[in-house]
Amino acid sequence: MYCYHPLSLTARLTVSPSSSQFFKDDSVSLSCEEDDSSAGWTLRRNTSKETKTQCGAEWGKSAGSSCSFSYILTQDSGVYWCESREGPISTMVNLTVTGGSVILQSPVLPVMEGDDVTLLCKTETTPSNLPAAFYKDGSLISNGSSVNMTIQHVSRSDEGLYKCDISGHGESPSSWITVTGGSATKKPPTSAGLPSVTPLQHFDFILMRYLVVFIPYFISTLLMVSLFRYKITGHDPYVSVVKTPSTQAGDGLANDYDDATTVHHF
Repeated sequence: MYCYHPLSLTARLTVSPSSSQFFKDDSVSLSCEEDDSSAGWTLRRNTSKETKTQCGAEWGKSAGSSCSFSYILTQDSGVYWCESREGPISTMVNLTVTGGSVILQSPVLPVMEGDDVTLLCKTETTPSNLPAAFYKDGSLISNGSSVNMTIQHVSRSDEGLYKCDISGHGESPSSWITVTGGSATKKPPTSAGLPSVTPLQHFDFILMRYLVVFIPYFISTLLMVSLFRYKITGHDPYVSVVKTPSTQAGDGLANDYDDATTVHHF
């Protein structure tokens, strides 16, 4: 008997050709690469006119966990994902279909920090050796003599909207590139040039941090307990009764007066 474990169900949506932008009438195939074939993965999408529609019912041709377009259209632009009958979904991908003459081929899935990413500015009918300009978030970042641009060792700061332009042919739509951390191929920093820390220095640092945090907390707690205790007993720790010199003098005169007014009985 099959037992369903929601956290064990994962699927990865792949797109072929691997790109987030396509020309109108291109052939495109999408597939759910799944860890568990019994999960019943299907492809769904949201577009400007549809919400959560399923491949094979309203769009595309379904074949198991795959879906294909013989001729993709501009209205097929949207967000696509894999979903099982139990509910979990894969990473969503955004596909853009243009009726223009220039597209930017960029990673359709998130890229890992430290990896190299190559962008390709492509025209539909003209030779592929035309120079292209590349933009990130509206700012020019490369105006080279090639249709390719490589971002080496990408980091989170490289996330953004990218597009390209080929003079005389037009501009591509914009596509978002996502960068995720923790590349398995990324080399950790070497110890060269880094300050060494001895175990004793590490202990001193921990002790100092403990004292800085604990002492103010201990003092404030002690003061609060003290104030609360005096409030309960009705004593005020900050008020003391002291006789002024004038009061003391008055007390002395009163004593003298008592002595002077002693009544003698005959």
